Amino acid sequence: MRPPPVIQEDLAAIAETIGSAAQELAGKTVLISGGAGFLGRYFLGVFAHLNRRTLGQPCRVISADNYITGDRDGAFGVNDDPNVLSLWADVTLPLPVREPVDYIIHAAGLASPVYYQRYPLETIESAVLGAKNLLELGRRNALKSFLLFSSSEIYGDPDPRSVPTPETYCGNVSSVGPRACYDESKRLAETLSIVYHQQFGVPVKIVRPFNVYGPGMRPDDRRVMPTFGLRTLRGESLPVHGDGHQTRTFCYITDALTGFLKALLAGRPGEAYNVGNDDQEITMGELASLFAEIGGTGARVETMSYPDTYPAGEPQRRCPDLKKIRTQLGYEPKVRLREGVLRFLQWASQEPAYMGKTIAERAPADAAPARTQAA
Repeated sequence: MRPPPVIQEDLAAIAETIGSAAQELAGKTVLISGGAGFLGRYFLGVFAHLNRRTLGQPCRVISADNYITGDRDGAFGVNDDPNVLSLWADVTLPLPVREPVDYIIHAAGLASPVYYQRYPLETIESAVLGAKNLLELGRRNALKSFLLFSSSEIYGDPDPRSVPTPETYCGNVSSVGPRACYDESKRLAETLSIVYHQQFGVPVKIVRPFNVYGPGMRPDDRRVMPTFGLRTLRGESLPVHGDGHQTRTFCYITDALTGFLKALLAGRPGEAYNVGNDDQEITMGELASLFAEIGGTGARVETMSYPDTYPAGEPQRRCPDLKKIRTQLGYEPKVRLREGVLRFLQWASQEPAYMGKTIAERAPADAAPARTQAA
């Protein structure tokens, strides 16, 4: 199945931006955990695109996922690529990979607050045990690179003096709060990775994504972008909790994947890199208004109190300091927020999952009440 036009354009844009550095992947084997997730499917799509268009010798890709929240989605052009193998696998157990591996990407995890509250133990285990098992696998191979997906959540609610937030900021995170299963497991996975680099020479690079969005996000993900997208297309209210003054920056998927691949292929071992877009820090109220304006469906902004089920400790501001990745890897985000939201809505308007039921109707039976998660 060919990807939808917007996704085809995205994959081509990522490949073009990476340029000749992609040749590092020619003839190599890449293992990715979480290959059925939002970010994982884009990785697979990029690798398949490179195999078709760029690499003289294709790269072999092994995708591992237990599909707890991932999708078996053929919309990224990988089903027709014999070099991409998708497997059911649980990274909390050692993976029975017998062939040599050149690159490992640990992207498995539950990034949506709705899902990591619903599956707290699985969230911890996929981050920590998953990292341990994949690092052990990396230790047994002559790896070129190991890419660990951390999160901007490891910074917690930063001191205003540390916004934009650099990689050197140590974080303001509760180890016992409602977000701790995600935040603290990511922090421990980083520690594990650095220890494996220091003691065994595993070439670990860490990426800390800041609010990545784009085509391919599930409408029941419950984070703010798919929630606003779904409700905008249906002409429903756009819920903004509290006073709507909490801010985020948002990074369109093409910019994010470019940053991730730059870190994988050229990042310095033992280093962490923020990946995001520092161009436009926006309040949630302003973001809702932007969706309503672009959508033109009559969707309206509605402020409301936080429900009792909403996890405490929400960061009031989140904006990356990108000096390090700019200086070391030449990373530069290109897609402005308005353009990215427009592309996301163009894709979603053609997706049956977005044009069907409401959030409340499609939510799992035991899920929390519908709400917008800014994280």
